Amino acid sequence: MTIQTTTSSYLTTELEEDIDSLPYQIIDGSVTTPAGFRAGGLHCGLKKTSRNDIGAIVCDVPAAAAAVYTTNAFQAAPLGVTRASLAETGKLRAVIVNSGNANACTGKQGEADAYRMRSAMAEQIGVDPHYVAVASTGVIGENLKMDCVETGIASIKDLLTAARDGAEQFSQAILTTDLVKKEACVQLRINGEVVTIAGTAKGSGMIHPNMATMLGFVTTDANIEPEVLHKLLKQTTNDTFNMITVDGDTSTNDMLLAMASGYAAHEALTEQHEAWPAFQAAFQYVCTVLAKAIARDGEGATKLIEVRIKGAASDDAAKKIAKSVVGSSLVKSAVFGADANWGRVIAAVGYSGEQVRTDAVDIYLGSIPVLLESTPVKFDEDAALEYLKEETIVFTVNLHMDEGKATAWGCDLTYDYVRINAAYRT
Repeated sequence: MTIQTTTSSYLTTELEEDIDSLPYQIIDGSVTTPAGFRAGGLHCGLKKTSRNDIGAIVCDVPAAAAAVYTTNAFQAAPLGVTRASLAETGKLRAVIVNSGNANACTGKQGEADAYRMRSAMAEQIGVDPHYVAVASTGVIGENLKMDCVETGIASIKDLLTAARDGAEQFSQAILTTDLVKKEACVQLRINGEVVTIAGTAKGSGMIHPNMATMLGFVTTDANIEPEVLHKLLKQTTNDTFNMITVDGDTSTNDMLLAMASGYAAHEALTEQHEAWPAFQAAFQYVCTVLAKAIARDGEGATKLIEVRIKGAASDDAAKKIAKSVVGSSLVKSAVFGADANWGRVIAAVGYSGEQVRTDAVDIYLGSIPVLLESTPVKFDEDAALEYLKEETIVFTVNLHMDEGKATAWGCDLTYDYVRINAAYRT
């Protein structure tokens, strides 16, 4: 399987529409672009193919760190280990990640194996175990091949590099059914210092996160305390990773981890810092790009679906309605078939559980109005068909109630989704 890099053609956000006015610069970078970070990855034998299946990101100094996790009641063993690490000092030196095996629902043995991964990585870089986070992704219910894992960890130390190839090898190592690796990077100035924020993620199926994404890693050289970083990460997740869905399934292993080396010599960031709005916007941009890339790379997907809700009773109401529409199997199927069936959109709005004015809803397919004041509008079917053949499909729904708004992302539902998941384990 050929793994490609995400392209910007379908990742353009509303924030980029006036790109010259942005408080940050979008650059071609990776998780090793921020000062102080190295990364690497290799194949250790967990996957049947020769694709990388173990990777690490290492910071040269204890980095302020924060994480958010899946809300699935059955949480994989690595999540508990990462929580335990962050509970010590709120700082990390490294994260070790494997793919091909989720180490989930594996009982006491799985927990012990996750701690062994942490200890092995800590030994390789010469730090206390609590400075290491652990993540896993892959098949649920199978024990890790710890001989392969420990051999891989012993070999990865010599592969860690701040060069782009290290980030490339790490990004490849975390993938499962993904067809593209997901990356984003921006820079801005704070107190005259250049600050970089970068991220990488994996995710293609079992995508319906609540408080996290599948696996996501954000690095920055900003000077920020763990508590402030955690609050920012949590707020940003709610507007980005928590607004995507592929199939309505929430994984046992979802985790989003952020690390800040503090190498940029500016005044410590807080919400009161004059540069906070710019830093927050830059951080959100990185997470938005990664979230949209996950949605577009949904298993078997051919199109990205973006649902913009306006005029809702509140932002929270708008979020629920947006996710109701983008998660509708009927909407997703119609987009796959290039069928301008707006009735499926209005139905999903109606069963969202949120209050709406049933006589005042407008729906646009791209720039084409198909419903105004809840009344059907005659539209050019051929123009709609041509639009639905594009790579990104935008539905805009105006509820005309108040100022609540939200955007959610998903993908179309194709024959290949069933094919991929019918034989995922075998």
